[in-house]
Amino acid sequence: MDLGIKGKRALVCASSKGLGRGCAEALAEAGVNLVLNARGAEALEATAAEIRSKYDVSVTTVAADVSTEDGRAALLAAAGDVDILVNNAGGPPPGVWSDWDRDDFIAALDANMLAPIALMKALMPGMIDRGWGRVVNITSGSVKAPIPQLGLSNSARAGLTGYVAGTSRQVAQHGVNINNLLPGIHATDRAASLDAGVSKAQGIDIATAKAQREATIPARRYGTAAEFGAACAFLCSQHAGFIVGQNLVVDGGAINATI
Repeated sequence: MDLGIKGKRALVCASSKGLGRGCAEALAEAGVNLVLNARGAEALEATAAEIRSKYDVSVTTVAADVSTEDGRAALLAAAGDVDILVNNAGGPPPGVWSDWDRDDFIAALDANMLAPIALMKALMPGMIDRGWGRVVNITSGSVKAPIPQLGLSNSARAGLTGYVAGTSRQVAQHGVNINNLLPGIHATDRAASLDAGVSKAQGIDIATAKAQREATIPARRYGTAAEFGAACAFLCSQHAGFIVGQNLVVDGGAINATI
């Protein structure tokens, strides 16, 4: 399918690896020029070089922490006018309710709620002026079904979801669509880290911990970054113009819900 976005320009946050990279590659395959961001310059430059060699698109890189004002300023200066924004950031550490204090919640809010809101506020006016734009926020399946050990993520991402629910319906009339992608377990470094945590907590090897989690997924496997990226690219496409303020769960059926 031709997504109709060849020649558009996209900013993809946290895109040196994992789900962010999957989104960047899917957009590049559709002919979208990219601004890639991550905190680590080495992995970021390696990813950019691979995408440049594989797809006929331009790739700009900005090594910065988007949870900080200085990081966002550097990123926005390099990005300029973009048609597509993919917000993404690593999740806060797991734990239990008694582990977290105010500073932990502020850090989670800065990374997973306030930073994406700041980027939307900075970039959507240009999209509105041009009459077209797409924003996809990578949140978490925990927004729909909270995960006890991910209380910081549950809280911050739920706040972003509420913001998007109202804002998306205000900007849709200008051809700007905001939606959220809610990943379940995908084969990324984050999944490996959580598997390691289960392994340590239960005194089992990592392969067993992974098998246990796979058994809870109807698809009986972890997702891939490539298929997640394809879902992102579709939401960024010309064909998604009537999809507004939605939360698409990409989790292999793990969340057992009718709606």
